[in-house]
Amino acid sequence: MNEIVRGTHAPIRIGASACPHDCPSTCALDVEILDERTIGRIHGAEDNSYTAGVICAKVARYAERAHHPERLLAPMRRKGEKRSGEFEPISWDDALDLVAEAFVCAEQRHGSEAVWPYYYAGTMGLVMRDGINRLRHVKKYSGFHSTICVNPAWTGFVAGTGRLAGPDPREMAKSDLVVIWGTNAVNTQVNVMTHAVRARKERGAKIAAVDVYMNGTMRQADLPVLIRPGTDGALACALMHCLFRDGKADWEFLERYTDAPHELAAHLRTRDPAWAARITGCDVETIEAFARLIGERKRAFFRLGYGFSRSRNGAANMHAASCIAAVVGAWRYEGGGAFHNNGAIFHWKRTMIEGLDVIDPSIRVLDQSRFGPILSGEPAALAGGPPVTAMLIQNTNPVSVCPEQELVKRGFAREDLFACVHEQFMTETARMADVVLPATMFLEHDDIYQGGGHQHILLGPKLIEPPGECRSNHEVICALARRLGAQHPGFDMSARELIDWTLQQSGWGTLGELEQNRWIDCQPDFATAHYVDGFAWPDKKFRFKPEWPKVPFRSPWHAGPVADMPTLPDHWGVIEEADANHPFRLATSPSRNFLNSSFNETPTSRTLQGRPEVLIHPDDARAIGIEDGDEVTLGNRRGEVRLHARVFPGVRRGVLISEGVWPNDAFVDGRGINTITGADSIAPYGGAAFHDNRVWLRT
Repeated sequence: MNEIVRGTHAPIRIGASACPHDCPSTCALDVEILDERTIGRIHGAEDNSYTAGVICAKVARYAERAHHPERLLAPMRRKGEKRSGEFEPISWDDALDLVAEAFVCAEQRHGSEAVWPYYYAGTMGLVMRDGINRLRHVKKYSGFHSTICVNPAWTGFVAGTGRLAGPDPREMAKSDLVVIWGTNAVNTQVNVMTHAVRARKERGAKIAAVDVYMNGTMRQADLPVLIRPGTDGALACALMHCLFRDGKADWEFLERYTDAPHELAAHLRTRDPAWAARITGCDVETIEAFARLIGERKRAFFRLGYGFSRSRNGAANMHAASCIAAVVGAWRYEGGGAFHNNGAIFHWKRTMIEGLDVIDPSIRVLDQSRFGPILSGEPAALAGGPPVTAMLIQNTNPVSVCPEQELVKRGFAREDLFACVHEQFMTETARMADVVLPATMFLEHDDIYQGGGHQHILLGPKLIEPPGECRSNHEVICALARRLGAQHPGFDMSARELIDWTLQQSGWGTLGELEQNRWIDCQPDFATAHYVDGFAWPDKKFRFKPEWPKVPFRSPWHAGPVADMPTLPDHWGVIEEADANHPFRLATSPSRNFLNSSFNETPTSRTLQGRPEVLIHPDDARAIGIEDGDEVTLGNRRGEVRLHARVFPGVRRGVLISEGVWPNDAFVDGRGINTITGADSIAPYGGAAFHDNRVWLRT
C-alpha cells in the first residue's frame, strides 16, 4: 500500500490489484482506498508495461459496482414459487446446511453425477474461479466441459502453431502493420489499442481491422474491412491468393517452416478476391488493398480475437487467418507474427486449487454451453447419465448468458432441481434459485491472475472488507466440503496459502516475492515466442493442413462435425446461413459498457448503453418499413425477442447486430437476446455460436 497525492487533496492510499474480469487485458490496477470498506477511483498501473496506465471506463468507475445499493448482503432462501423472486433471510449455517442436504439427497437418489457444480469467468482468479472443481473432483460430481467462450479460437490458433502462445503482445508497438481481427478492442481489449496506436504514432504503422460492423475499432483503423459474419476464412484465403500471385509470399520461410506451402498455393488459385467478395460482401478493391498492405509491410502483427469462437466455423476461420503470417514470414520480425492468447507460457500446477489428483475419469462430463438441453433432460446432452437435480452456481449468470434461453428457463424452473447461486447481485439466475448466497468482489478477497492477452502473472490481494455477510467462493467451497465430508488438503488452506503453494510448485517463486514485485513478466525470449527453432509440432512445421481431431487441447472431448472440417484454409459453409424464412444473420456483439452480464446493473453503464437495440442497414429497414427507434421482433425456431431498431449504415445488408448482454427484463417482453442463439456444439471441441444465427425481423 502506497500513499500518493492527487492534485491539492490530502494523500490517498493506493492499493495494488488486478482486474478480475473476463477480458484478455487483465489490467494491473492502482486502487484508491478511502477507508477499510470503501474505494474511490481505479487507475491503470503506469509502470506495468502492458497496461501502461490505461484501463476501460467501466473498471475505472468500479466503486459504483462495489458499493452498489443492490448488492446482495445476506444469505436467503426461496419462500415462494420458482420464478417468483420471493426470498427470506437465513443464517449462513442454515443456508449451507440446506445446500449440503440437497446435494446428499440428490446423490442418494441418482448417484453423485446428479450434482453439477457450474461456474465460469465472473472472476478470472485461479483460486476463486477454479476452486469449485476441487469439490467436484473429490465428490465425483458431474464434470464440466468449459465451452462457452474460447474453444474454437484456441483450437484454430493451435492448429497452426502447435502451442497457445505467440509474440510478445507489447511488440505491437514495434510493428509496421497491426491487424486487429475478430475483436472489437475498443470495447473489449483497450490495451490492444494502446500499443497499436503507439506504433502508428511512433513508426507510421497502419492499423487494419476486420469485423462484422463498423464498431469503435473499425472507426479507428486506417483500413476497416467489413465482412459478413462467419466469412473470415474466405477473406483470409483471398488475401493469401493475392500474396502468392503478387510474389509477396516468403518462400524461404515457407520451405523451412511450413508443412505444405506448394499445396496451399495451388489450392488458393481459385480463391481470388472476386470469389471472396461474393461470400464476404467485402468489395474486391478493399481485399486487394488489404493484401497490398500486408505484402508491403512484412513486420505485420496479426492480433486475432475471440470473435472467432462465436461462429460454427470459427476454428477453421481462426486457423485460416493465422496462416497469413506464415505465408509472408511475419514471424521472422520483432513486431510480426500472429497472436491470440499466451496461455501456454504459464505452466501452472493446479493440483491443490482444483483437486486434479483425485479426478475419476469414469465420471461423465457435461457441456457448459448445453445448459438448456441438459436441464431439460435431453438424453444425449446428459451423456446417458442421470438427470441433474442439484447445482451450485458461481461466477456466471446462465439464465441470461446461455444460448437457447427458453430451454434454459424451463429446465431451471423444474421443481425437482435444487439450485444454490452464490452471487453479488440478484441476477436472473439468482431469482430462480432455492438458496442465494452473497459473494465478495475482487478487492474483498485474495487471488492470483494470469494475462490472456499479455504475459504477466498478477496478484490481487484483499484491499477492503466485504459489505454485510459476503463470503468468498473459496470460503463457501470449503464450508460445503466440511458438511459433505469431502477431504483434500486444499480445503484446509487459506486463499493465500493456495496462491503460495501454486506459485512455488509452478516455478514462479513465492507469494511474498510476488507481493513485493506486484507481477511476474513471464514472456519467453524472442526465439521461443517467434518459433525461430520451429513450431511446436514434432516436425517443427507450421500446419497449413491440421489434423483437426488431434489438435492438442485441454480436453479430448470432441463435438460437432469434426470430420467435415476443411483440410486446407477455406470458407467452411457450416454456418447458419440466411434462408427464405430467416433472411437475416444476427451477431450478438460485446458492448462497450457491459462485460457479458457484468456491469449491466450499474447506473452509468446502463445510461451510456441506452436500451437493447438491433442495428439494421438503412436499405433493409426501408424495405421492411422500419424507422429508427421502432419496436421490432426478432425470431427463429428457438423463440422471439422484442427490442428497438437502430438504423445503422455500418453493417452489410442482411446482417443485424445486437450489442451487449442486457438483463432479460430490459427487453420489451422479458426475453433476452440469447433466446434466439443456438446451443448446438461447434467442431472440434465445442463452443456456442453467439454470432451465427439466422433470424426473421418483423414490426
